[in-house]
Amino acid sequence: MLVVEDVWKSFNNKSVLKGVNLEVKEGEVVSLLGPNGAGKTTLLKIVTGILRPDRGKVVINGFNPEDLRARTFIGFCPQEPGLIEDLTGLENMLFYARLQGLDGRKVIGKIKELLKNMGLAMDMNKPVRKYSGGMKKKLSLATTLIHDPKMLILDEPTTGMDPGVRRDVWKIIEEERKSNKAILLATHYMEEAEVLSDRVYIINQGGIVAVGTPEELKSRYAPPSVIEIELYKFPKDIDETFRGSSLSYTMHENKVRVHSENTEEDIPRLVTLIHEKGGAVRSLNVTKPTLEDVFLRLTGRGLNI
Repeated sequence: MLVVEDVWKSFNNKSVLKGVNLEVKEGEVVSLLGPNGAGKTTLLKIVTGILRPDRGKVVINGFNPEDLRARTFIGFCPQEPGLIEDLTGLENMLFYARLQGLDGRKVIGKIKELLKNMGLAMDMNKPVRKYSGGMKKKLSLATTLIHDPKMLILDEPTTGMDPGVRRDVWKIIEEERKSNKAILLATHYMEEAEVLSDRVYIINQGGIVAVGTPEELKSRYAPPSVIEIELYKFPKDIDETFRGSSLSYTMHENKVRVHSENTEEDIPRLVTLIHEKGGAVRSLNVTKPTLEDVFLRLTGRGLNI
């Protein structure tokens, strides 16, 4: 369905994409996983024909993305919803139906069903300006599905959603996969990529650094174990503290994830280092590695950067 071959793109002499190769087949979800600024959105804009690559080629069902025939196959959900704030949710859906050349009167039943599936049926007659951020994202996804495209291209579709709403959207994406759609999902959420993906392309600084199923990537690149430490008192210099352990780590709020080849040796060493630097541990657990740990191993930084 989608083939990307050796795609390069620069802005102001700065390379944003560097020889990207990627493939998405019917009936699979392929995730493009990386931090903000890694090149995900630029690649999706090239795939959808919004931008042209400097080098390389993109083929969608046999067509160039700029060919109108290719665009009939695509449903694109951008990172920022392109909705008309003064129109209601229903009116926005009708507007996008007309953009796709559909007769609103003939698809009104499908539109209402989509809004129901998104949990927006009770709010479809409200102006979009009164919608929450999560509701706008769900409405944007609904507009993407109106013409029943063969391929969905989703740019950070759950950013800003609370966990419950995010899981509702995951269910919708899984249903679309079951209907044999090809789905390309750009995300910086590790759990999203793990739950949904048949294959994951990890992108960093414009280049693909690893490809595989979530389990293949963890088996190939992740450490055997991860020590998750919750602090209730921070050391004086937390970066210096964990650099002193010579172990890879990521930090989010008051939790630190440390890669370990030998937990029996590393746990007492880490606890001692934290206490020596004036910190205190609230809890400590040994967990299985995630795709974020794979990313850290490959790039030396976490996905939240």
